[in-house]
Amino acid sequence: MRHFTAIVFCALFLIACCEPNPAFFAEENFGLHTTILSDSTGRILSTDLYLDYPADSFLTEFEIGDIVTVAIVGYDTLEMPVVESTNDVPIAGFSLSAVSGSQYLVLAIHYGEPADVLKITDAKTPIEVIVTLKDKGGYLFGLDIMRHAQYMSAYVESYPDLSIEEFANFREVRTTGMGTNKLYRSSSPINLSLGRYLYVDSLAKEAGIATFINLTDTENGAKSYKGFESTYYSTQDAVFLSMPVEFFSTPFQEGLVKGFRYMIEHEAPYLVHCTYGMDRTGFTIAVLEALMGATVEEIQADYAKTFTNYFSVFDSKQVALNEDQVKFFKDVVLRNLRAVYHAEGIDVPNTGNTDWALATEKYLQKLGMTSEEISALKEKLK
Repeated sequence: MRHFTAIVFCALFLIACCEPNPAFFAEENFGLHTTILSDSTGRILSTDLYLDYPADSFLTEFEIGDIVTVAIVGYDTLEMPVVESTNDVPIAGFSLSAVSGSQYLVLAIHYGEPADVLKITDAKTPIEVIVTLKDKGGYLFGLDIMRHAQYMSAYVESYPDLSIEEFANFREVRTTGMGTNKLYRSSSPINLSLGRYLYVDSLAKEAGIATFINLTDTENGAKSYKGFESTYYSTQDAVFLSMPVEFFSTPFQEGLVKGFRYMIEHEAPYLVHCTYGMDRTGFTIAVLEALMGATVEEIQADYAKTFTNYFSVFDSKQVALNEDQVKFFKDVVLRNLRAVYHAEGIDVPNTGNTDWALATEKYLQKLGMTSEEISALKEKLK
């Protein structure tokens, strides 16, 4: 069974700080000082940020599984885990990779380009970077989940304790502010590879889905799936967005806006899906839930449900995720939203009374939606 370490959303912290806090530079807080590597013309080598410090030297002071604070002087300050591969963090997660024997450290995003996100692609070098320890071993639990818990199966027999709806990852979104029979989410109703498409298509028909928001496929790609022409899906309105799994990117943002505008122009019930109904769908649904006034707990519970529907299959049988593992996935969605919003200049404090609806409206406006369009979208979903 394939190990799906590359299909979950991010356990990251992203903190706005255009100029590092002077207190950070107190003598007792000094850590590793280095610079971002550039070529002879002063241009940064790639959209991943290569730090001019040998991994083996770094690993004498830090360990895989630590959480560190990375201050990119003059740009931003972030917290991220020390790992060996971007596959060790969820999609959209920042990480500092330290591979023994390498002459460099790599600051990367799992499916993302940190130079673009931090807006330093054309910056003048050298750019100073300071790395300090935030939490010793603070990511070891997450590392274990990313490497060992994320197995799934294409066979319904592997999930004896799940309903057909849960196996298909099909459900109505019922968070605060969302109208009844307005919004659904699922795995792909047309992609044969997961073994769930027939169940999803049948459930969509039963729910009376009128409009499909396909985040993954092109129109030609969708229609090329075997049996597409005989599906319920093929008889309804659908938009094909072909969005990359890169939440910070312009193509993803443009696809998000195009999908929301399609919803405004077409009738509910809507079904949003990608392939697994996990990463692109998880982020998109969280945005819509936040916009409509969902509580933090509701957003987290709905997001984590996907992972309890899929993961932890061993010896052809699912073993339920434990409470701590579920909490890991619950934490991912809010950190993803904060990170992506922050990249657009919208900072959301990590407090219990955060106005996620207002922050989400600002985010959609940053992406080009008008106030009138946002109101029309809310009207469709309420």
